[in-house]
Amino acid sequence: GQIPLNGLEDVLLVGELTLDGDVSPVKGEVAYQLLARELNVVIVGAWSEGHVPLEGIRSARIVNLANLNHGIAHGMYAYDDAPASAHGLAPLLDYADVVGQEFAKRTCAIAATGELGLLMVGPPGAGKTMLAQRLPTILPPIDDTTKQEALRIHSVVGEPIEGILAGRRPFRSPHHSASSAGLLGGGRPVRPGEISLAHGGVLFLDELAEFPANILDMLRQPTEEGVVRIVRVDGVYTFACRFQLVAASNPCPCGYLGDPEIGCKCTISAIERYRARLSGPFLDRIDLVIDVSRPDPEVVLRGSEGLSSSEISQSVVRGRAFRAWREQRREHEGSESHTLSAEAEETAIALAKRAHLSGRGLDRLCRVARTLADMDESMFVRESHVKEASMYRGDRRL
Repeated sequence: GQIPLNGLEDVLLVGELTLDGDVSPVKGEVAYQLLARELNVVIVGAWSEGHVPLEGIRSARIVNLANLNHGIAHGMYAYDDAPASAHGLAPLLDYADVVGQEFAKRTCAIAATGELGLLMVGPPGAGKTMLAQRLPTILPPIDDTTKQEALRIHSVVGEPIEGILAGRRPFRSPHHSASSAGLLGGGRPVRPGEISLAHGGVLFLDELAEFPANILDMLRQPTEEGVVRIVRVDGVYTFACRFQLVAASNPCPCGYLGDPEIGCKCTISAIERYRARLSGPFLDRIDLVIDVSRPDPEVVLRGSEGLSSSEISQSVVRGRAFRAWREQRREHEGSESHTLSAEAEETAIALAKRAHLSGRGLDRLCRVARTLADMDESMFVRESHVKEASMYRGDRRL
């Protein structure tokens, strides 16, 4: 009976109380702000240096519970809700900085256009990490729904959100020593993992063969469904995790198998054990597999800049726009999903028989070919698209 009830129905009080009545901030402020907007109320919480005002949300702060003795209207203080700025963020990376890897850049453009998984295999220093880090710069702008979901996840975990607010897609690169709880989510209390922090952006797994095989196999279901479900005694937790999977790996333990200048020192059994860490079902879910070799030093020092992120992004946007138009037309006309020409169908069947592709593997081949056709703004998948798609399977039999 010490606090008047007038006006309490118009606010959402969020905070943690100390023993002397002071109000402390809690994680997940963005999630509470979005809830306040849905409820059309003012969010009232503790003062925080990390407070980020969001558009269309009214917020205020309170210092001590005793401030409410005279009513909520007298006990809360307004925040200076200046819009969040991108000041202080690191400058965006650009593909123009990557020299001598034009084929790999085209593969990144294909992956971005078709939302396909990508694995790059090559020796140390070939530029695999540089290529992966720049993939978010060629993806289309993040849509509002995905942006809000990503903001919620990052806020709950306590990660910075300034980049997402500025429209940048997340880029997460967990170390291969990460636990299953750190990668997929879990712990006590349950919290989202790296795959959920990559929601709307890119999940990059460097040194892929160093990850435990059981953890990689756990990624198969979330990668396909876009959500991860964590079962606990007290219930089932569901976290969004729609991300673009990009991975990099050495071809062998020493990293120089197939290198024209540096000889490989690994034994055949060591190479076989190294490659056996990646299960067939997991690799079957990666659409594009390419070899990335070390660029010529002369090209690096004297070569001119290749395709930039802005140039690649334009082709990605065109390809996605054509795919959206094609799928809308397909819904009206009820046409087939891949729409292969007769020659393309014969070529795909011959390649599948030669390489003993599974049903999923053949579907992945057709998906890549369909993406190439979208980039060419072609309604039908041509034979040339299927042949080029076979180059990205990482299978010598193709």
